[in-house]
Amino acid sequence: MTLDQIINELDLKVFTEKKDFSAITPTHGYVSDMLSCVMTGAKNKSIWVTLQAHNNIVAVACLLDIAAVIITEGAKPDEDTVKKANEEGITLLSSDKNSFSVVGRLWQLGLRDQ
Repeated sequence: MTLDQIINELDLKVFTEKKDFSAITPTHGYVSDMLSCVMTGAKNKSIWVTLQAHNNIVAVACLLDIAAVIITEGAKPDEDTVKKANEEGITLLSSDKNSFSVVGRLWQLGLRDQ
């Protein structure tokens, strides 16, 4: 499943610059709001689901070459976070749904952690 399909299926808002999302294929999923857990548990090319919307999520996403970050519960990154994400090539997305619902939907769509 491509990132473009995930964005459409989950009706996600894209905060960062548009790119060819149909060419991005996330291979795993991970959910956590603790940055240290993400750094040790998430895999490269994952979709990371979190309630966090601050600048540090960009740094962690860069470390792990995260395919995209989905920010839940309608939280919105500030302008500096979006700017940094654009500079680093990190895709920031948002959903009004809670993390549980987003992860459940990703699971239904076939995204797994392995």
